[in-house]
Amino acid sequence: MAVTPLPAPPPHTADRWLRVHPCRAPRPARRLVCFPHAGGTAHLFHTWPARLPDDTELLAVRYPGRQDRLAEPCVEDMDRLADAVTEALAPFTGLPLTLFGHSMGSAVAYEVARRLETHGLRPAHLLVSGRAAPHRARPAGVPDGDDEALLAVIRGLGDHQSEAYDIPELRELLLPALRADYRLIEAYRPARPVPLRAPVTAYTGRDDPTCPPDAVRAWAELTGPGRFALREFPGDHFYLVPYEADLVADIATRIV
Repeated sequence: MAVTPLPAPPPHTADRWLRVHPCRAPRPARRLVCFPHAGGTAHLFHTWPARLPDDTELLAVRYPGRQDRLAEPCVEDMDRLADAVTEALAPFTGLPLTLFGHSMGSAVAYEVARRLETHGLRPAHLLVSGRAAPHRARPAGVPDGDDEALLAVIRGLGDHQSEAYDIPELRELLLPALRADYRLIEAYRPARPVPLRAPVTAYTGRDDPTCPPDAVRAWAELTGPGRFALREFPGDHFYLVPYEADLVADIATRIV
């Protein structure tokens, strides 16, 4: 496939969308792009760089509507979000890119990988975590505007920082991004997602209620024969917090 260069993004676009963690080597040999979950932030990955190979640079995606982008409107449409991240990655495509996403981030990472491939820029690997394949994911069934129902879903996924929603001041700050992300992912229902040329590895926690085994294995339908792998860890939807060291060690073996 011929390479069609991505359009150069407007100035400072990459700075807004990507938090760059420089590698420890004099120059990077590859890049790992990490996409947070619904309601999540780039901070989820701040301890990962120390566990990666010295010549791997980590780019953590910064969704609007949270942290230092709090004043910006959230994005509630998958196409708009994936287009914006793809554009921000344009300056970084000179080295092999591996994309990792957790939960909602897996779907966003897949959509960015698909866009890169339309430009002839095949990612080295797509790593998806805590998410069924796009055509097999089940809606959470949260009524729009029902914050208590939404928070009940979040608490049912595990205990990763869900206590923050019990603090009124934090709840007021965090809920808009969580609502927007759930609107985005609930509306994202591709009936026939396009298979990738890149290999795909899926990670899941054995006790994750959102990831039936068959629905996770369906990611194999979105890559070529022999290009899919599945790795299970103990734990719930947020297994990647207590098993961070094991997960990143496995990722390191797949990106070098």
